[in-house]
Amino acid sequence: MAFPRHRTHPDRPADGVRRIAVTGANGLIGSALVRSLRADGHQIVRLVRHPARAADEVEWDPKRQYVDVAGLAGCDAVVHLAGAGVGDRRWTEAYRREIRESRVLGTAAVAEAVASLDVPPEVMVCGTAIGYYGDTGSRRVDESAPAGDGFLPSVCVEWEEAAGAAEEAGVRVAYARTGLVVAREGGAWGRLFPLFRAGLGGRLGDGRQYWSFISLHDEVAALRHLIDTPSLSGPVNLTAPEPVTNRDVTAAMGRVLRRPTPFPVPAPALRLALGAFAHDILGSQRVLPTRLLDSGFRFAFPTITRAIHAAT
Repeated sequence: MAFPRHRTHPDRPADGVRRIAVTGANGLIGSALVRSLRADGHQIVRLVRHPARAADEVEWDPKRQYVDVAGLAGCDAVVHLAGAGVGDRRWTEAYRREIRESRVLGTAAVAEAVASLDVPPEVMVCGTAIGYYGDTGSRRVDESAPAGDGFLPSVCVEWEEAAGAAEEAGVRVAYARTGLVVAREGGAWGRLFPLFRAGLGGRLGDGRQYWSFISLHDEVAALRHLIDTPSLSGPVNLTAPEPVTNRDVTAAMGRVLRRPTPFPVPAPALRLALGAFAHDILGSQRVLPTRLLDSGFRFAFPTITRAIHAAT
């Protein structure tokens, strides 16, 4: 997939080159973002959880809330994407704690490091999630909606609050509340593609729950838009303009991959296999990217069919 290239922002130096620090640079979204930024000549600093071994590495340890602050000097922007995968394991009490601490402690460490710099970066983009809104059913929600109830909304609230040190230091902080990223390389869709290619895909539960998705290409473009747009701070939903139901996703996957989708997965089976995480798979989130659209962002792959095609 070709990732977006951007024209020089009018407020930048003439060469348009920036020094940008990224956590989670080896993850699905982070690695795609780094490739896109490097393709445009930007200098990338990757925060890594081991002693720095390369010129572009800076050591950090989110559990100890340690960041080698000197490595962030001269950065124009920081993009914080690191955190334990929500769907990677069963939600035991220990893994719930890891999900929360990896986000809250990691965000606090980065925000405090940013705030401690003599010349802080212009912007910190903190990747969070539409899990903030909880189960919204068929109700459309945007950034004006309050936090929902339950584990993930409470994590998201603490996650965003943990960036407070950067805001207090005068840094523009944008919270990228990301939906389900359509990509074959990883995330939820990374698990769906092999199943559907094998003809084993099907709706989950009754299939009426809304999935708020975004293509990986548009996710990267939106993160870059947040970096480049001085008017954007606070929460910004990174989801396609029209969320679709799981039933619609199933039909689109079948059409694009030219495979039958005969095997619905009953809700009790999902709960048995996934534990508490099944609640969020079966839950419904109809989230709209109001602030992103109002700021002039345009989606390359706005529909579920186009997003799936882009990922194949």
